[in-house]
Amino acid sequence: MTAQDSAPVEGMPLIRPSTTDHPLYDGVVEACRTVYDPEIPVNIFDLGLIYTIDISPENEVRIVMTLTAPGCPVAGEMPGWVQDAVEPLDGVKDVAVEMTFDPQWGMDMMSDEARLELGFM
Repeated sequence: MTAQDSAPVEGMPLIRPSTTDHPLYDGVVEACRTVYDPEIPVNIFDLGLIYTIDISPENEVRIVMTLTAPGCPVAGEMPGWVQDAVEPLDGVKDVAVEMTFDPQWGMDMMSDEARLELGFM
């Protein structure tokens, strides 16, 4: 694979869409909402740190997430927190959490609730 092969294609989303029509999706989202960045009083889902929740027909959950900054002090721990929150859900077969910094997180990725909570609205 060349660098050109991995370049984004115009019109393609930078973040792969989630499997929102899977019956486990809402439960996975709620589990992600129980995980907080220790420095920010808002859950990581509403902060926009969860990029993709991909759930296979076999109920294998793959989560792609990021951090507010690559140097975040809990960078090594947060994927485990997410995995620990999602694994106990009924029906979940397996959970894998992948960290990415592409695209880089920005404040525009926060939900309106998070912006309101943090005083940005």
